[in-house]
Amino acid sequence: MKKIVIGLGEILWDLLPSGKVLGGAPANFAYHASQLGFNGYTVSAIGSDLLGKEILNNLKEKKLNFLLENVSFPTGTVIVTLDEKSIPQYEICEDVAWDNIPFTSQTEKLARNCDAVCFGSLAQRNIVSRTTILKFLEIVPKNALKIFDINLRQHYFSKELIESSLNICNILKLNEDEIIIVNKLFGLDMSEEKACNKLRSNYNINIVILTKGTAGSYIFHENGISFLPTPKVSVADTVGAGDAFTAAFTAAIMRGESIEKAHQLAVGVAAFVCTQHGAMPKLPY
Repeated sequence: MKKIVIGLGEILWDLLPSGKVLGGAPANFAYHASQLGFNGYTVSAIGSDLLGKEILNNLKEKKLNFLLENVSFPTGTVIVTLDEKSIPQYEICEDVAWDNIPFTSQTEKLARNCDAVCFGSLAQRNIVSRTTILKFLEIVPKNALKIFDINLRQHYFSKELIESSLNICNILKLNEDEIIIVNKLFGLDMSEEKACNKLRSNYNINIVILTKGTAGSYIFHENGISFLPTPKVSVADTVGAGDAFTAAFTAAIMRGESIEKAHQLAVGVAAFVCTQHGAMPKLPY
């Protein structure tokens, strides 16, 4: 029986210059985990509107399992613009469906049977979804991987919110911008490497992942550090590359691979996603 890997939080439409594509970090994570051999689920909420119906149809086409509650709020959208280096900037709509994910008996059943769950800070901006996420994480099995992909967006985070999630997770994922924010927010005032190790030790986190775009990526763990350069590829856009990295790393770890091998797979998958438009391309694996 395949292990259950869950992306818990936002699902939405990324409105790119080239058109709309399905996105939301947890949903991206779940999709790539499913492509890499796991029973991926996206857990979120959609509205009773055309965009919500299109999400359902899209997920069915992608053969991704889902638990999407229908709520009386519009389906989420994000306006995405790309800078000269194809790096995305996001304008995130508020008071949408994924801000109001309810905790149901189905949600509870999924939580009690999952093997890994990825969550972030963005879907915790509203108390309804935050309560659901925290309840879910409270009842997952003790040996489950709890991946906090910090995913700091605009002003939708606080030190308190981040700290509560750091106390729950056993894997932390940040990018080069987020480590700077966290360093300042927590008054660490130290190098990125020292800050990552400090977070790992202070919050009893097993693994800290730091991705730095073209400058490579680091995995900080109990036995040392793994660093890999970023492959040079023809970039279409970088939307969802970090989510693909996290999913591939998690998939390899769950298969019993070493941190180094998991890191290699993660780098390769993320690089491929950068060559494609949108966050959920079909992987060549």
